[in-house]
Amino acid sequence: MGECRIVAGIDIGSLSTDVVLLRGKDILSYAIVPTLPTGQEAANKGFNVALEKANLRLEEILRIVATGYGRHSTTLAHKAVTEITCHAVGARSIYPEVRTVIDIGGQDSKVIKLASDGRVEDFVMNDKCAAGTGRFLEVMARSLDVPLESMGYLSSLASQNVRITATCTVFAESEVVALIAQGVPKEDIVKGLHRAIAERIAGMVCRLRAKPPFVMTGGVAKNKGVVLAIREVLNSDVCVPDEPQIVGALGAALLAQSDE
Repeated sequence: MGECRIVAGIDIGSLSTDVVLLRGKDILSYAIVPTLPTGQEAANKGFNVALEKANLRLEEILRIVATGYGRHSTTLAHKAVTEITCHAVGARSIYPEVRTVIDIGGQDSKVIKLASDGRVEDFVMNDKCAAGTGRFLEVMARSLDVPLESMGYLSSLASQNVRITATCTVFAESEVVALIAQGVPKEDIVKGLHRAIAERIAGMVCRLRAKPPFVMTGGVAKNKGVVLAIREVLNSDVCVPDEPQIVGALGAALLAQSDE
């Protein structure tokens, strides 16, 4: 039922808003836009970009589900669903055997434990501070005076392990400034930052007693240095979708499809 009908998912996050248009199992188009200035405006802009890419009109979209922290801010959606559920559904649609979803977004990080049938069994979330999130990496990139998108490559050039002990963004930034003053190479510092994020995620995994297969979603999953560090700390493979940033929106679209 509904194989020819088009649905949409909108994930309004703290830093980006992601939109997926879905028909059957096919992603017709997607868009990733900054959330600023407001979730409503970002949802409208992202939706229009996705529609234009797919050469579609709003009237052709049967149902829309919103997720993310700003899911209640858009008037486009017929329904709002938590990002925990949407990331689980989206990840499982790509990796059916997944048992743990690691989602690192702009201002929070989540570890979601799934049952064998895909239901969310439990989850833990770090949303009290920016430590170990996209915002954390943005602040550190500024402190190091390096482009955020180059951090993954830089960490691959590291020649030594540098330990970043602070878990708070403010204290970690002070630690980074001190390491720079000591002449520690930037690439070694970046690798240490990635390791600090990985250890924080590993602690969340342990708390849940979560198990592989692991799937990583969210914008930080595009940083190969963070992914490698998490693989090393967990001593396990961690799968990353081709576009990890749209997994929540994909899950929302799939839920819109099942609501038809």
